[in-house]
Amino acid sequence: MSIKMEQELRDQFMAVAAARHRPAAQIIRDLMRLYIANSETPNALTAETIRKGRKGEDVFQASSASDLFKQLDI
Repeated sequence: MSIKMEQELRDQFMAVAAARHRPAAQIIRDLMRLYIANSETPNALTAETIRKGRKGEDVFQASSASDLFKQLDI
């Protein structure tokens, strides 16, 4: 696999990997595994929210994003 990226990004990544004594390839593999895992299975909070939404629980109706944020006290 070849990846094109900015030289500055590559240099920063390699410096951090070296400072932590970890091979860059291993970090990339770990990130790929994490990305796959996150795309396949929703986390517990997301799964619970989907379940509640399907049952009509905790559903908010809002006229705008500001209205929704106000209802959610955000």
